[in-house]
Amino acid sequence: MNMAKASKAEKAVKPNVFMRIGLFIKQIIDELRKVVTPTAKELFFWSLGVFIFVVLLMLLVTGMDFGLGKLVLWVFG
Repeated sequence: MNMAKASKAEKAVKPNVFMRIGLFIKQIIDELRKVVTPTAKELFFWSLGVFIFVVLLMLLVTGMDFGLGKLVLWVFG
């Protein structure tokens, strides 16, 4: 019985929907102010790293596809 009264009291303090939306947008703007844009050199090297990583994964998947395809042909004729 005591727990039911406590949960009702907690739910009654909720602000209205427009205040919550306003707070959410304010928090988004505050977080976006913390964002630091990379320099051109940093952007180039990060992009190069991502490109190399993607190429390596493509080679890995291609090799596995080719190897498993050959294995299936060898096993099942």
